[in-house]
Amino acid sequence: MALTRREFIKFTGLGLAASSMGMLGFGGSGVAQAAAVRPFKLTHATETRNTCTYCSVACGILIYSMGDRAKNALSNIIHIEGDPDHPVNRGTLCPKGSALLDIVHAPTRLKTPRYREPGGTEFKDVSWDFALDRIARLMKEDRDKHFIATNAAGTTVNRWTSTGMLAASASSSETAFLTWKVARSLGMVVFDNQARV
Repeated sequence: MALTRREFIKFTGLGLAASSMGMLGFGGSGVAQAAAVRPFKLTHATETRNTCTYCSVACGILIYSMGDRAKNALSNIIHIEGDPDHPVNRGTLCPKGSALLDIVHAPTRLKTPRYREPGGTEFKDVSWDFALDRIARLMKEDRDKHFIATNAAGTTVNRWTSTGMLAASASSSETAFLTWKVARSLGMVVFDNQARV
């Protein structure tokens, strides 16, 4: 059967229209396709909005966990994806953000603070109370030792130049404002933001 170009385009268009109608559920294939749909695995999961921890872009993520949320019961994170309602990433994630689930379940992930004594060779797990108390004590000792109240001309400067702070730009404007105020109230001059990384 010899077809002209015009007839070939007509037959191709009719075939495309017929298959499209079937895909939209107007044919027998729609019933079979609907019967084969499995239940969505996130139907019974708890959805939690959060921010990706990797860089300073602060992409929004949705974390899905399973568990009855009872007291002292551990929930298991089963899926992480980009938040389509977040103004920064609109649901997209970079390769590192897409691999967040692997990091959450990694056996090498640290879950407690670790401390190596001066001169020691091994790290040991310590409590959060120990770690935060030690950081606060060392900061206080360093500030007391290196704080500069006045310069050579006698002008009050209130500087603490031996310790600095690196802030995370993934935080909200309010949190960033409070972080800035805390650092400056301590006299810290060296203060930078993760957005420069």
